[in-house]
Amino acid sequence: MTPELSRLLRVADLGALPYAITIEAKPAERAALARRFDLIELAALTATLSAAKDAGGVRVTGRVAASGTQACGLSGAPIPFRLDEVVDLRFATVARVPGEEIELSDADLDIIEIDGDSIDLGEAAAQTFGLALDPYPRAAGADLPPAVVPEDKVVPLKRPNPFDVLKRG
Repeated sequence: MTPELSRLLRVADLGALPYAITIEAKPAERAALARRFDLIELAALTATLSAAKDAGGVRVTGRVAASGTQACGLSGAPIPFRLDEVVDLRFATVARVPGEEIELSDADLDIIEIDGDSIDLGEAAAQTFGLALDPYPRAAGADLPPAVVPEDKVVPLKRPNPFDVLKRG
């Protein structure tokens, strides 16, 4: 699968100094990302990133900024958004032993595997953007249908204890 926003960087091309890149998504890339993340519109997406060699891999830092419109999860009404997200990622080569299970520690969860000889800074920016989006946007005044009770208002049902029969026995 080809990512909607792809900017490949060959790891071998990185030198002693950090590599700086500014990514600005083109209209077709923004339209594809809007479909991927179920948005009404993605008006702008830019990433200002710096990549540098790190022990065992590459560290990418910077910012991802975006603006657009997403649909309210209840009413479908358009909700504008503006994001400015910090990026701090580590790419590393992962050694695999065929047929062996791998156990990940918490520190391993923020590591992205280097697949081949390149890292995709565009896809890293797209994933950072996707994680920063509100997963349950709600427009002002949008309310849950009457049949749906919010979790903080749920009252447990009082049911008879099935073991009370044994106590009476």
